[in-house]
Order: sequence, then structure tokens, then C-alpha cells
Amino acid sequence: MAHLPISAFLEQSSSIPILDVRSPAEYQSGHIPRAHNLPLFSNEERAQVGTLYKQTGRYEALLQGLDIVGPKMRNLVETASELAVDRQVLVHCWRGGMRSESVAWLLNTAGLQAHTLVDGYKAYRRAVLEIYQNPLPILIVGGATGSGKTEILQELKQQGEQVIDLEKLANHRGSAFGGIGQKMQPSSEQFQNSLFAVWRSLDLSRTIWVEDESFSIGGVQLPHEFWEHMKQAPVVVVEVPRALRVQRLVRDYGHLDLVKLAEAIQTIERRLGGLRTQQALQALEENRLADVADLLLEYYDGSYQRNLERKPKSLRYSLDCPTDDPRTNARLIRKFVANNNLHSNLTPI
Repeated sequence: MAHLPISAFLEQSSSIPILDVRSPAEYQSGHIPRAHNLPLFSNEERAQVGTLYKQTGRYEALLQGLDIVGPKMRNLVETASELAVDRQVLVHCWRGGMRSESVAWLLNTAGLQAHTLVDGYKAYRRAVLEIYQNPLPILIVGGATGSGKTEILQELKQQGEQVIDLEKLANHRGSAFGGIGQKMQPSSEQFQNSLFAVWRSLDLSRTIWVEDESFSIGGVQLPHEFWEHMKQAPVVVVEVPRALRVQRLVRDYGHLDLVKLAEAIQTIERRLGGLRTQQALQALEENRLADVADLLLEYYDGSYQRNLERKPKSLRYSLDCPTDDPRTNARLIRKFVANNNLHSNLTPI
């Protein structure tokens, strides 16, 4: 059995499955992407053993743990054997302590090769938060609501650029309407773990494109260090005509549940204003979706401009885009960046 530091553990995980032996609640709160949950204790059992440890000490808690785990040992071995690749697995718990050591011992006794993570999931979380301490080669695609920024990112990727789709990782489009029709959002911790996994797969000597976002995307938050780098990164703002943006919003949101759209409008009433809110709700009820979009842009355009102006002028670049075709606009952005030598102005890694 090998005890692996986090760098070696993650490198091995590209070919060997990870078994997270923490409780289901711990796993649900945040886990290493692609890790399998093979809990030694259920949520209730973990609480029971923990309480006993505090009240009577380690020995009694250990005996209670053995009573709980005994009947599970066969299932642990069989499940791990099914998941193993070339009879190998990677095992971790919260601190790299008794749970992972016990499971690894059991699996090794059964003929598998189980390798544990030094300091457990805590070591992984440290790596997640420390990776952004160095300068990041980020360029940002900006633009007012309805500019098609997400689709432009997708086209940039098709054209050979490196891209991180933060909204896809967050299961949210980033506005009051952004969660409608989306899957349940992950926890902030899991969102950050997924971002870390994507980041590790990229070539940090090349530019990485992201969409202009707030610190919070729906209910999840960016890592603070990553957010600070975004605030210092150049942004190319695509200037798409408002009429085209209205049409895009109708295409993107017009098929969604009208009740949920109405609820979303009501959540921003304080910022939208009472009169404009009532006008938008009336237009929605009458299925005048273009009017709804146009009314909402009165608020969102002003809000985006105010947020944009917080970034230094030297980092803001405006690009006129007479069309909202994402393929065309991705090409325009790439040409604009090359002509203005923005890639070379990024801090090298």
C-alpha cells in the first residue's frame, strides 16, 4: 500500500478509480470529480461513532465502528473489486486517517492494491484553493445580456481556443432567470472542485477564455483567488445590436415555463421598478415576449455597464459585432485579439 501526496494521487486517478470512503453527506457536500462514494459509515453511523468518541474516547468508538463495519466488509471488497482497474484503487477519507487506512488494509488483504491519499480530502481542497495563487492567462468574453457570450465561447473552443464554461459547471446562466430549466446547482465546494479539474487539464502557457461573470453564479461562488484574477483580466466586450439581443432572449427563454419566468421577474422588482415590473408581467401574460425582453434589458444593460466600469479602462476593449452569429463573432474576437496583441500582454506562467 502506497501513501500518495495529492499531486501523485491525482496523476494516478487518470487511470485508477478513486474510492471516497466518507459518508454520503460528506461526499454530497463536495468530492473529487469522478470519485465513487464507498462509505464506510452511513450519515447516522458516522454521527453515532463521533458522539461516542467525544463522550467515552477513542477505544469505545473504535469498537463501535468495528461492530458497524463487520457486516459490510464483504460488500466493500466486492464493490471495490468491480470498480478496480488492474486490481488497483485509490482510497481517501477526510484527513487520511482511520477510515481510509482501514478500508485500504481490508482491500489489500483481499488481493487488491489500494493506495491512500496523504491528509485525505483536506489535501485536495488545499490544492483546489492554492492553484490560483500564480498569475493566470485569462481573457474574458464580455457583452450585455443577450449577446450570445456562451455560444461564442463554444465557438472559440471549436476554433482551437482553450475555454472554461463557468455557467455549465454551475448549472446556471447567471441571472435571475439563469436557473430556469437547468439541473440542480452543485454546492460551491463541488463547483470549485469541478473548476479545478478543468483547470488542471489546460495548457497554462496558452490563453484561457472565460465568460464575464459575477463572483456568484446563481447560488455558487467562484474561488476568491480566481475571481481576483478575473477582475484583473482583459475583457473583450462584444457590442451586439439591441434588437438582435432581444430576438436571442426570446429564442433562449421564450419556451420556458411562464410561471417561473413571472416569478423571476418578481424577484428583481426592486431593481426593475414597480411600473416596469407590472408592464413586463402584463406583456408576459399576453405572450408579447419581445416586449418582455426589451423591458428587462432596460435594467440589465444599465447593470452590466455599471459593473463593467469598475474594471480599469486599460483592460476594457470594445468590439462592434453587427451580427449575433456566434461563429462569426468568435472569429472577429480572435482577429481582434491578434491585431491588438492581447495574448502577448498576458502574464506568462
